[in-house]
Amino acid sequence: MNINYSFKFQDGRVIDFRVATESPKVSSADLMPAWTRLEHCQCTNCPLKKGDVEFCPAATEILPVVEVFKAEDAYQKVDVTVTDKRRTYFKQTTLEESLRSLLGLKMATSGCPVLSELKPMALDHLPFATNDEFIMRSVGYYLLQQMFAMRNQEEPDWALAGLVQRNQKLQLVNQALWQRIHAVCKGDSNLKALLNFFSMASSVSVSLESQLRKLQARMKGES
Repeated sequence: MNINYSFKFQDGRVIDFRVATESPKVSSADLMPAWTRLEHCQCTNCPLKKGDVEFCPAATEILPVVEVFKAEDAYQKVDVTVTDKRRTYFKQTTLEESLRSLLGLKMATSGCPVLSELKPMALDHLPFATNDEFIMRSVGYYLLQQMFAMRNQEEPDWALAGLVQRNQKLQLVNQALWQRIHAVCKGDSNLKALLNFFSMASSVSVSLESQLRKLQARMKGES
């Protein structure tokens, strides 16, 4: 499935990106900058080996976005249209929020063995998700995985300990990716977007219980 992002700037520029959620990722080594090499700011929890893989899958996947938006102001307003084969989303928002959504999608489908744990959510991509929506979707998908584990006579994790550990690993990846692109970004749009994505992952690993209490109150109709 292809998911298309179209950015319309206030000066009339239109920039489009297409993300193939299931196609294999192919990169040309001749076109890859140094910051995309695996050993450059490699994640401390990366299971890939330099002798087997030359470039970081997540870095090469976000490269086109980083290059296009590296000099842009994070807080400028843009009209963003997101389309897939099922529906169309539209929002007038900041470049930061829309890039957080696009970069999150690209990272989850990049082939990175750590970020790939987010791929089931990416296949049902929700652009511009709020923090509450991210928590609800993360918990919901994880609980489905535990139900399937139970059906397969495996031990389910109803306490969500594995979900917290998963997002702790995601934080390490986000921090390393931020370090990778920091030197090449003259503007702050990509950096702000990654930090925003990082804060959402942090809300699962650091304060999941308090986030769940907020959702419980909402489900009871409490303010």
